[in-house]
Amino acid sequence: MYSEKNKSKTDNKIDDTSNILIEPKTQFVENIQKWVILDKQLKLIHEKTKEIRENKHRLTDDICGYIQNKNLSTTKIEISDGEMKMYEKKEYSPLTFTYIEESLAKILTDKSQLDYIIEFLKKNREIKSSLDIRRTYYK
Repeated sequence: MYSEKNKSKTDNKIDDTSNILIEPKTQFVENIQKWVILDKQLKLIHEKTKEIRENKHRLTDDICGYIQNKNLSTTKIEISDGEMKMYEKKEYSPLTFTYIEESLAKILTDKSQLDYIIEFLKKNREIKSSLDIRRTYYK
């Protein structure tokens, strides 16, 4: 007759192995569920942030327009936790290969040299590779 007392060491190993197989799978499923929840939260936050940013941009345009129309460009506006003032913001365009090629074409006369430099820059860019998860939504 088989009893718990007579259970061999090999039986324990089998049980241990089955638990090892079950536990990571359960953890894997839980991790996927948590990931999906976090992804949903991030999507909602992103949508809300976009909406807030658009509203702030519209208000910035209105406020700057008013300040310019009233010639108040040097005025500081006191607010509850500091002050606001209008300033001229400069935004630089990104360094694209098209921009680099057009700029180098102005100083290099040899087209083959220009092509070589652009090709060299493209081939020798640092590439970082990592694994990630992409979610697709059904329509």
